[in-house]
Amino acid sequence: MPEKAASEVADKASLVAAVAVSAAKYPIDKPYSYRVPESIAATAVPGVRVVVPFGRGNKSSEGIVLSIEKREPERNLKPIEAVLDLDGDGAAAPLLGEEQLKLALWMSGQFFCTVFEALRAMLPAGLWFRDGKSPKRDKTVKTILLEIPPEEARSLAAGRARAPSQAAVLNLLADEGELSQSELMYRTGAASGVFKALTRLGAIRVEQRELFRRPAVDIIPPDEIVLTREQTAAYEKLRAELERTDAAAALLYGVTGSGKTAVYIKLIEAAISRGEASIVLVPEIALTPQLMSIFVSRFGDNVAVLHSSLGSGERYDEWKRIKSGAVSVVIGTRSAIFAPLENIGLIIIDEEQEHSYKSEQSPRYHAREVAKYRCARHKALLVLGSATPSVESMSKARGGAYTLVRLGERFNTRPLPDVLIADMKEELKAGSADSIGRVLENELRENVSHGEQSILFLNRRGASHIVSCGECGYTFSCPNCDVSMTHHTANGRLMCHYCGYSQSEASACPECGGRLKFVGAGTQKVEEELRAKLPEARIIRMDADTVSAANPHTKLLGEFRAGRGSILLGTQMVAKGLHFEGVTLAGVVFADLSLFVSDYRAHERTFSLITQVIGRAGRGELAGRAVIQTMTPGHEVIRLAARQDYDEFFEREIARRTASGAPPSRDLLAITASGAKEESVLAGCVKIRDSLRGYLSDENDVAVLGPAPAAVMRINNRYRYKITLMCKASRRVREVVAHTVREFSRDGKNRGVSVHADIDPFD
Repeated sequence: MPEKAASEVADKASLVAAVAVSAAKYPIDKPYSYRVPESIAATAVPGVRVVVPFGRGNKSSEGIVLSIEKREPERNLKPIEAVLDLDGDGAAAPLLGEEQLKLALWMSGQFFCTVFEALRAMLPAGLWFRDGKSPKRDKTVKTILLEIPPEEARSLAAGRARAPSQAAVLNLLADEGELSQSELMYRTGAASGVFKALTRLGAIRVEQRELFRRPAVDIIPPDEIVLTREQTAAYEKLRAELERTDAAAALLYGVTGSGKTAVYIKLIEAAISRGEASIVLVPEIALTPQLMSIFVSRFGDNVAVLHSSLGSGERYDEWKRIKSGAVSVVIGTRSAIFAPLENIGLIIIDEEQEHSYKSEQSPRYHAREVAKYRCARHKALLVLGSATPSVESMSKARGGAYTLVRLGERFNTRPLPDVLIADMKEELKAGSADSIGRVLENELRENVSHGEQSILFLNRRGASHIVSCGECGYTFSCPNCDVSMTHHTANGRLMCHYCGYSQSEASACPECGGRLKFVGAGTQKVEEELRAKLPEARIIRMDADTVSAANPHTKLLGEFRAGRGSILLGTQMVAKGLHFEGVTLAGVVFADLSLFVSDYRAHERTFSLITQVIGRAGRGELAGRAVIQTMTPGHEVIRLAARQDYDEFFEREIARRTASGAPPSRDLLAITASGAKEESVLAGCVKIRDSLRGYLSDENDVAVLGPAPAAVMRINNRYRYKITLMCKASRRVREVVAHTVREFSRDGKNRGVSVHADIDPFD
């Protein structure tokens, strides 16, 4: 190019930003180009959030700058309207660095999401553009308070016979003083209009209160960690991996109670001594305070915590501390994998087999896969810890992709619990349909009499799973979903656990007037049964109905730890990770609940849950024992779990998976279509299936299956069907799936049908 012409082009060149735009849905997602006005040229840098015009109407939308280049812009290129992230001096304060921007681009291709969705997952809640502002608000809860004395409230309630919901709210508030609106709605069935009416009467007032659910951390004097010989060998092997100059991954396979946490702490200390940061992930929020107490006692303010139960203000403050470099250790649940740490040396995923590490909303990422990416970027060590590793992880460890490190004994050589298998068919033959059989009842009675504690696991909340008529067979089902309503005795209502619909319990069948049967049992019903059988027992129930902002899991666990409860009954939140030295008995109430569902992971999930529950017992000086109640005592999964024989279980399970083509032998790619009209959803799935078969006709070992209904075909009046690909999810296969989803969504003929793709889904 002649020198003069080149100079003219340079004069015309201006700054152009590539922006990930929030309003760009997946079918049209790409980095969009925007002109950078001179007035914001110094602040429109990669990683800041900006406001940009988008679409034909040029509606303002939030975006994140991915890159900046100087070039001659295309004709009529729209300008960036404003930069949102500025410090107190008006200088650019980007929220995201180069690593996060590259990670988002990788996630968009790996997990079939938009770049903006991936970036948004990395940022704390409350940072979203609203009406030209960038709020950082604390999470709030709507609280209802009495404006009149309790006696007056009861009198007013007595006079409102034609408004029973208002009366119920007034009576409950007269007893409690104040409650959150959500809890009042749950306990009385009141709709939002009830609170508006009572406010107009002057009986109540509504306040928006900040909700800070992060409990105060209990600081305990840190004990000196003295590793056993086996722990020392495991630590030395892992430390050698930590000191490598490239990325590494290891599977720490240790039986329940083998002291994996002590090994984690020693590894973190080694990383800190090298000037490196660590991330520790746990599967349940209930486990975070316990670990936080241990870690804060040892590392002080060098620890931060990130999980969804924190108030948005607290979460934002912790995120800022991490980003500033003030901490070296981050503990949290799934989203903590995005903690903005620099110089990461170690990422630990405890209970790595848990499905809670997989997001069910876009971006549908698995924390383990994101951890691998970050470890590769930082040349860090990834440690996956579990007593029951996922079949995929153990397969990689045995194949050499991960370093396999074993802890085969409990800490201080304490024995594993003795296990009794209780055949519940015999209970039925004897005429008993109770949830707590004779074997478990006797063991519980013995524990209570000796002042020892017990943990009972039942993976179903509520009272009864099915309410039906014993005469005509009518079943109370959700009008919006293809599921039965669950009976909750605490509020006297039937509730759908998928869409939240609820209705008052009925006294008779609405079809024939016949007597109702309550089939199956949840935690509420089991609690009632326990109180009847063991009136002297102090029972603490922990499930989604009892855990709330006013009654957090930390309070319940604290009461149990302090000895104010003899039986802890709960769902999955009591099944793993908890360490109570006073617990000598663990019970699985219905071991078969997850065993026969239509999911290739059913055996793995059941084995893991039973093994983890059994492992809660006998962690102190006293020996432990466990009871597994089952209708199938001879099933291999039940027998192997009772023996705590993971190795034998893995051999059988990997053979079964290989024969069926399930992961890890192949990947599963699911494309789910949903819509209000079932015929439209089915027709759409047929189009997708035919397109995929055409695109992938030259690929060997790719099976395109379906359409098939989802496990729950209708949720909230939307029908759901799936197409499943069984194959190795190569880059080309993922690109074909992404292209197919985009093309389907762009076609106006498919309006009303939503489509998304997911790799190795958990539902």
